[in-house]
Amino acid sequence: MQPDVMLVAGMGLVVLSLPAILSAWADRRAPRIGTLLLLGGGGLILWSVRSKEGGYAWADLPDVFYGVVGQILN
Repeated sequence: MQPDVMLVAGMGLVVLSLPAILSAWADRRAPRIGTLLLLGGGGLILWSVRSKEGGYAWADLPDVFYGVVGQILN
């Protein structure tokens, strides 16, 4: 898997984990699934940053995101 795709997938998992964690806390349940999503997304982000030579800058993130979405849609 390409580092850019891993980064976007990790960001997606992290974003999806937040409502799951908040919902579990509101219902006074343990946030198991949300935590797994957060750890998986964080792991993918870390793996992608370490896989890409030179890493990513904050200014690169929109270009990476739109590039991956463009690859998926084409």
